[in-house]
Amino acid sequence: MVHPPLLRFAALLPLVLASACARGTPAIRASSLPEGCEVGRAPTGARVLVFSRTTGYRHASIPAAARSIRELGAEAGFAVDHTEDPAQFTDANLSRFAAVVFLSNTQKVLDSTGRAAFQRFVRSGGGYVGIHASSNAELDWPWYGELVGARFLQHPKVQTGTVLVAEANHASTRCLPAKWSRPDEWYNFKSQPAPGSHVLLTVDEKSYEGGMMGAVHPLAWYREVEGGRAWYTALGHFDEHYTDPVYRSHILGGILWALKR
Repeated sequence: MVHPPLLRFAALLPLVLASACARGTPAIRASSLPEGCEVGRAPTGARVLVFSRTTGYRHASIPAAARSIRELGAEAGFAVDHTEDPAQFTDANLSRFAAVVFLSNTQKVLDSTGRAAFQRFVRSGGGYVGIHASSNAELDWPWYGELVGARFLQHPKVQTGTVLVAEANHASTRCLPAKWSRPDEWYNFKSQPAPGSHVLLTVDEKSYEGGMMGAVHPLAWYREVEGGRAWYTALGHFDEHYTDPVYRSHILGGILWALKR
């Protein structure tokens, strides 16, 4: 069956559409989940840490995103803690969580102690989920660059583009349409995702202006890294994305995949 909170937010989409138009941003089209689509549930007792510290540009959608993840956790059976305190990155504290969500972080957000603890967390089987601007965090830490898979380079103006599903049988793409027209920040990356990455979504560069990656322009991918799991999506610029049932199913599927050990 379809998750009830996702259905509930479908009813809000006409208001979301009107809000976007009033701000002069590209209209965010209403989307709905396929009949009977279900992403899954978390392992019993799973807990996720959402980390949204920024020291550079800060996305206004961070509060909406954090709220959405907490709601998805309540529905899918995982507890959620949210912090912007880098001091939470210790061995003792991270051991309480099965995955850490880096939520639109920018620039340096961890000190050397936190970096070391997080690296041990991943190497011990912990999951990493990166959302939107988190590919522009920890720019002087090569290990994090390998973990996220590709570094943010730049993006053109916000506009509508067409997302293409490259792997349809993953939990994070199961409820997505094969072609998905939506407005977002279309990130160009400094490289293709790291070797061993499985690309989940691409964007059709012919559907918008400013693409710089050619025929295969990745937007979301996953891979196993040093014993842990890493999942990243470049989507998620607007507040309204986090009330879109289809996009919510995308990030829920990524979290559920990262929770598995």
